[in-house]
Amino acid sequence: MTARETWTNWSRSVEAHPEHVEHPASTAEVVSLVQVARSQGLPVKAYGAGHSFTPIAATDGYLLRLDRMNHLLARDTTSRRVLVQAGMSLRELNPELLALGLALPNLGDVDPQSVAGAISTGTHGTGGKLHGIAAAVVGVQLVTAEGDVVEIDEQHPWFDAARVSLGALGIITEVTLQCEPAFLLHAREEPMALPEVIERLPELIEENDHFEFYWFPHTEKALVKRNNRVADGTRRDPVSRFRHLVDDELLSNGVFGLLNEVGARRRSLVPRINGVTGSALSAREFTDHSHEVFVSPRRVRFRESEFAMPRSALPGVIAGLQAWFDAGHETVSFPIEVRFTGSDDIWMSTGHERDNCYVAVHHFFRSDPTAYFAAAQDIFTAHEGRPHWGKMNTVDASYLRDRYARFDDFVAVRDEADLKRVFTNPYLDRVLG
Repeated sequence: MTARETWTNWSRSVEAHPEHVEHPASTAEVVSLVQVARSQGLPVKAYGAGHSFTPIAATDGYLLRLDRMNHLLARDTTSRRVLVQAGMSLRELNPELLALGLALPNLGDVDPQSVAGAISTGTHGTGGKLHGIAAAVVGVQLVTAEGDVVEIDEQHPWFDAARVSLGALGIITEVTLQCEPAFLLHAREEPMALPEVIERLPELIEENDHFEFYWFPHTEKALVKRNNRVADGTRRDPVSRFRHLVDDELLSNGVFGLLNEVGARRRSLVPRINGVTGSALSAREFTDHSHEVFVSPRRVRFRESEFAMPRSALPGVIAGLQAWFDAGHETVSFPIEVRFTGSDDIWMSTGHERDNCYVAVHHFFRSDPTAYFAAAQDIFTAHEGRPHWGKMNTVDASYLRDRYARFDDFVAVRDEADLKRVFTNPYLDRVLG
């Protein structure tokens, strides 16, 4: 046991001082640790990669790092279902699925998150008729506050609460995922003027399996990404090593990181920097395994806030952000990411019973995001925004109860699983009450 370590998340936006940091390797070890923590009157939280920007996993009690619980335990080739330990990262999982001829239907744009962390915070990706990663969950093994191991399948009354659980119900130790046959995606990326993107949104969302765009603040420059499945037998044609090094490593990470360092020191240069950045990435097309297309390297450290709104709200949201930039409040160097998903039936999913647009605002980690994120949140909440559970926000239960039709049902399941709040922390106290 390590006493009073200092723990920080990836973005360095959260710091905690747990009394104990443990690395369980099995469900039985998690059960034992939960029981010990309860006997000592200490809270328990688990984390995978620490990639959430919120303090959703922070604790001053027992912090369980699930990095040793990272194995694919079983597969069923007929149903295309796999059983994985909760701490397995998406980066580890995706190649193993490919080796089995399988893939997840949708992914986000980064992959260090653990499976449990990704589903518990509602990680979503993009696709107008598709859903977040949690929609692929068909089973969850959960350790409750009493130390009971509960197997939650599609018939269990907790199922729709457990798929996006916020870590509030207990410690997820195993997850069963519904996969599909591995597939290739054809990626088309190109610059497009922001007004054209907004005008063509219905077409761009409807005609592509996965569509998203990045808007560079203080400009009308955007980069659009269209990813579509290809016919069986299509040849894989990935990005060349040279183009990957130039576009993804040099321009999107190396030079971009340097420009953000400069912009953090001389804010007046940021609009010019954004103009250069928005023009530097040229059009490209390639075809690759789905996870190789979905996931992009992100080596420039940042902080992020993201909300889901009804799709019809997007023009108003963009206009509100433009007005805030034009008023000269602040210069922002990171592009704004806009994505789309279809509605689902998961109680605390941002996509619950609503087709969404997602707008994510980012700030270089050396700069204070408070004013920018507060202004963006005001715009988002004015359009019925639901916060991504792992990204920075300041809304509370009184606001969220009006945004989620099954909010009180989720809290009722939480009372069953953790009445004494062994798994709570200040973040959960705020968003759940």
